[in-house]
Amino acid sequence: MFSKKILVLKVDVDTYRGTREGVPALLELFLEQGVNATFYFSLGPDQTGRALKRIFRPGFFKKVSRTSVLKHYGIRTLLYGTLLPSPDIAVKCAKVMSKVFESGFEVGIHTYNHIKWQDYVSKKDYAWTKEQLQLAAEAFSKVFQRPAKTHAAAGWQINEHALQLEDSMQFTYCSDTRGTTPFIPMIQGKKIRCPQFPTTLPTIDELIGKEVIDGNIDGNIDGNNVTDYLLNITKIESMFHNYTLHAELEGMRFLPVMRKLLQGWRQQGYQIVSLKEAYDICINSEKTFALPAHQIVMSEFPGRSGLLALQGNAIKGP
Repeated sequence: MFSKKILVLKVDVDTYRGTREGVPALLELFLEQGVNATFYFSLGPDQTGRALKRIFRPGFFKKVSRTSVLKHYGIRTLLYGTLLPSPDIAVKCAKVMSKVFESGFEVGIHTYNHIKWQDYVSKKDYAWTKEQLQLAAEAFSKVFQRPAKTHAAAGWQINEHALQLEDSMQFTYCSDTRGTTPFIPMIQGKKIRCPQFPTTLPTIDELIGKEVIDGNIDGNIDGNNVTDYLLNITKIESMFHNYTLHAELEGMRFLPVMRKLLQGWRQQGYQIVSLKEAYDICINSEKTFALPAHQIVMSEFPGRSGLLALQGNAIKGP
């Protein structure tokens, strides 16, 4: 599928603060290091404070206590949508977003309302899903003066209606899932035209505080050794990886970690690219529909609360 080692940088931007502070820092770092990336923006109200209602979801309290959410997001962000009004990200941060595109980076839709999508999409119908995607598409077009060509679902939460809408909205490729290789999703026995490029590596917030014994690390993963842990995974021969980073983490507190990761991956021989570049490389070697077809399943995932969209079993046949 790939003739050279490819590592995609997929930047999820969840919040107003992440857009305002984390995105410019990442933009400067990527330009300095000469690497490419795709930025996926949240384009509506920041209602991060409403995420606290997830406290009764299995695994949520453990994740929050392990990853020091207050340090990463700040008290104001954790009050948006509750005690503080919800800032409209695309309105207030249009210049920041536009600068990313003007600097030559690919941009796409993460979501309109991150909390609403992540918490409800898995159980919602076609009309609700279409409305949320259209709101995001309209906000995206106002900022960038062009339609979006790619989507990355908030929290790796998706439903079959969203997958069908990605086709009808003519997205070229999407990254809504966790998995191992690019694939064509299947719905009710039919192929979806729009391929999935899944996130293949664990994210920093899934790793920080995790206890491991793997030869390099004996104890808890922290900001000092998380780089070693990730580079230990990618040193194993692989032609494709997709790393999801967050503007609120790698763009702020963990910016030095991101710098070390970029340097380490380049030393390992990876070409660090955007989703578009990975897609172009992929279809140059084989037609999109020649990609393997896989089911998408909702299942638990290490370090995350709730159920995520995962690359399921391969489906044989035409």
